[in-house]
Amino acid sequence: MGNRILLRGGHVLTMDPDLGDFAPGDVLIEDDRILSVGYDLDADAEVIDVAGRIVIPGFVDTHRHTWEAALRGCAPNATLDDYFVEILDSFAPLYRPEDVYASNLAGALECLNAGITTLVDWSHINNTPEHPDAAIQGLQEAGIRAQYAYGSANTSLAAYWFDSTIAVPAEDVRRVRDTYFSSDSGLLTMALATRGPGFCVDDVVRAEWRLARELGLPITVHVAMGRLAGRFGMVKRLHDMGLLGPDTTYIHCCYFTDEEWRLVADSGGTISIAPQVEVQMGHGWPPVVKALEYGLRPSLSIDVVTTVPGDMFTQIRAAFGAERARANAVFWEANEPATGLLTARQMLEMATINGAHVAGLEDRTGSLTPGKKADVVVIDATALNMAPVHNPVSAVTLCADVSNVETVIVNGVIRKRDGKLLADVARARALVEASRDHLLGELEKRRSAAA
Repeated sequence: MGNRILLRGGHVLTMDPDLGDFAPGDVLIEDDRILSVGYDLDADAEVIDVAGRIVIPGFVDTHRHTWEAALRGCAPNATLDDYFVEILDSFAPLYRPEDVYASNLAGALECLNAGITTLVDWSHINNTPEHPDAAIQGLQEAGIRAQYAYGSANTSLAAYWFDSTIAVPAEDVRRVRDTYFSSDSGLLTMALATRGPGFCVDDVVRAEWRLARELGLPITVHVAMGRLAGRFGMVKRLHDMGLLGPDTTYIHCCYFTDEEWRLVADSGGTISIAPQVEVQMGHGWPPVVKALEYGLRPSLSIDVVTTVPGDMFTQIRAAFGAERARANAVFWEANEPATGLLTARQMLEMATINGAHVAGLEDRTGSLTPGKKADVVVIDATALNMAPVHNPVSAVTLCADVSNVETVIVNGVIRKRDGKLLADVARARALVEASRDHLLGELEKRRSAAA
């Protein structure tokens, strides 16, 4: 018998449609896996009393530029166009490997604190070969489950972001793959974060897709958002190049044509939506219902903490409110009663099991299914912002916030207990604050020199 933890007496939302919910129920963990879920389980184990709590699978964030944690809240009023200039053309070229490390460590711990146990780290900050090493080190030390998505450098907006002729460095991608990700079964796995057509010339697009498939890496790409990329017809162009496939995640998708939705669905692609960023920064309406209409399983993501909060509760509510507002307006125009609206349970699915599906990790996380990895979150439902609980799903999706995340378990290891991270939070904060100070100082020097 291995190390065992028994979560006893909570309202268990397994997010497994075959298992359903247990109230009150128990979750038995052995080593890194869920051994059993049910009623009145008996085992020789460390018992954690979760009465009055709601037990869920860990949230899955399918797209976050974690390296921007040092820039938190620096662009509160930014549009997407502003972001390209204020972040990617201003701060990104100044990033040292130690800035990436500090941000990835602090950003991953922020995720864990908020109940996000799995993260797709969209790391387009690889200005030198030392940058990806630093990013991966931060993820490793935090103890989060993550897919590290190797992206382009950010040394010049003009060179790297519009009709770019510079591809990600294939040899360094191979080095990172061989050094850190020789197996695809670890806590950390790898993907390729590519810019796609419109941002890159076609030869670069083909080279990056070819590299990803040579190395067996999933692909993740931003598409159909905002004033510029919303007009590229990126999925249609990928189709014309013969590059669509089930290994690709499409982020945002706000301005897809119906043809592009069909192409993604028919090719087996997956969808990541960042609702708060999309409505706030001008990417477009979060296309949650549109994705569902085409039989896709949309997931949720945070994107950038430069401009929006870094927790999944915010994303759930942003998507839920935006999509229902859009649908209600249509029914109002037609003078018909609203039907077929999004539900709170659908939102929780998007934040958990759908996220695991999109990250290619549904076989190991996303639901509290026996045999899966033990990625579990316990939410305190006795707090005044949640009590009394009438519906545990709505309590999580519409009432809870980060302060209610009491216990977080990743791969069977307790990372947060009794509301406190089991990590050196003071060190992580000091590192990311020092990084902020360095970046601001360097930016001021550059601006003074240019004046």
